[in-house]
Amino acid sequence: MAVPPELFVTPASRLNSFVAHCLHPSQKWKKEVLKTVQTVEQFLREQSFQGEHWLDQKLWVLKVVKVGSFGNGTVLRDSSEVELVMLLRGFHSFQEEARHHDDVLSLLCEKLSHCQDLLSLQLQDLRLVQGVPSAVAFTIQTWETAEPITVTIVPAYSVLGPCVPNSYPSPEVYVNLIKACGSPGHFSPSFSELQRNFVKHRPAKLKSLLRLVKHWYLEEARDIQVTVEQWGFSDFIVMVNPYDSIKKVKGKIQWNLGSTALQRLSFQEPGGERQLLSSQYSLADYRVFSNTRICLLQTTSPEIQVFVKNPSGGSHAYAIYPDSFVLNLKLQIEVKEGLLREEQQLEFQGQVLQDGWSLRSYGVQDSTTLTLKKERRTLERREPSQLL
Repeated sequence: MAVPPELFVTPASRLNSFVAHCLHPSQKWKKEVLKTVQTVEQFLREQSFQGEHWLDQKLWVLKVVKVGSFGNGTVLRDSSEVELVMLLRGFHSFQEEARHHDDVLSLLCEKLSHCQDLLSLQLQDLRLVQGVPSAVAFTIQTWETAEPITVTIVPAYSVLGPCVPNSYPSPEVYVNLIKACGSPGHFSPSFSELQRNFVKHRPAKLKSLLRLVKHWYLEEARDIQVTVEQWGFSDFIVMVNPYDSIKKVKGKIQWNLGSTALQRLSFQEPGGERQLLSSQYSLADYRVFSNTRICLLQTTSPEIQVFVKNPSGGSHAYAIYPDSFVLNLKLQIEVKEGLLREEQQLEFQGQVLQDGWSLRSYGVQDSTTLTLKKERRTLERREPSQLL
């Protein structure tokens, strides 16, 4: 869908009016959505978690924070998504929260499925959403107009204490965060109030600008061009949203190829290692937001995918059985790289792989990266008489 033409013909002097009339939600609609979400917030505040899913300590819901567009005051007209962070009391560290994050989500799903107030709002599509961090999501309807609203809930470790505008947490909070060594973004919900307040208390003109940028992005700029490379076939292009799951990207590729074979997708950042794209994540999770190239490898069970890094720094993916000889992999490399198998030296974890040994015997597993070097010939050329 293209951006409405009114935006292109609107002079700068009338942009504020465009945002107010086309992007701002009506007060009646916003009040209706917030009233419905309050039902969810009230339910969460009354919850505690203990005893199941290996959760020994008791956890209480300290407070529930609206984040995202609804929380910071930049929601677009007719937006149907509300994000909530459930800050828990009872955890003593970031590591402890990370260890029990999925346990809390499982318990929360069970509690939500039995909440009569939410069932009366036509609770449906209750699910766990894998991500960084993972969350619980579901759809309910507003009280009066029965419009569908998608609610996403993320539990988080409460470390900020009373959070007021223009206040800053103590340095120890960030020291503990660095020591936690979690995956990037996992602990960001703990700082959601800081993120919300940063925007919420800014001037109205800045919020209007944010609405305008989001409107343009959602309608026009979200898709990126992904060039799919496949060994032995021509490259082809698919347009994808970087926030779509890799699983959805694979679906587009399957439709393009008319094939249902098992797909392995990988990509390599300049100067980095080639890595497998996991179906449960998105390109955005791998910090890919612009046009990129990915490698498609179709495998047959129980084949594995092996990355081979060549002397120039690039790498290629190969499908092979783990019990195959190293020589079998070298034959594939010879076809693809043009380097004779006699001149190849494959290394893994400091070992030079011998042709007559299997990949499994060296501990090579799915998505393992091997290093390819050009072997130097040490045998000098001699006259036939000297070899007798």
